[in-house]
Amino acid sequence: MTHDDTDTRLKSILSSTRVIGLVGLSHKPERASHEVAGFLKRKGYRVIGVNPGLAGQEMFGETVVASVSELPPQTDMIDLFRRSDAIAPIVDEALDALPNLKTVWMQLGVENAEARAKAEAKGITVVEDRCPKIEFPRLFGDAVLSDVTG
Repeated sequence: MTHDDTDTRLKSILSSTRVIGLVGLSHKPERASHEVAGFLKRKGYRVIGVNPGLAGQEMFGETVVASVSELPPQTDMIDLFRRSDAIAPIVDEALDALPNLKTVWMQLGVENAEARAKAEAKGITVVEDRCPKIEFPRLFGDAVLSDVTG
């Protein structure tokens, strides 16, 4: 895939996504998952944290849930802040529980061939080793979601 093809694909994902389940959300502001969740919320996405230790708490205007299967059915992307070797069961759970899932996004340094293959076999787009907090401004500048939707 060429750089232009990748950028076109990422633009499509970021402009069509609405509800993101952020797996591994931290309540600590200095953690990458917290920074990324805040960024995505400010850009106009609905961001719902997944963290069993924070379940029931409100963060970014949403109640944190304990597992992917507790995310609302309209969740169309999961953003994974977990080790590569922990990804496959999370993706399996998402494929079973989220009827509107369109994208599995794995953060910087996170890749899992097994999870990628299962998701892609079900028509789900997979992004590995990238961060939407980096890609959004690179592709859209200072825009917000409502500016980039088609």
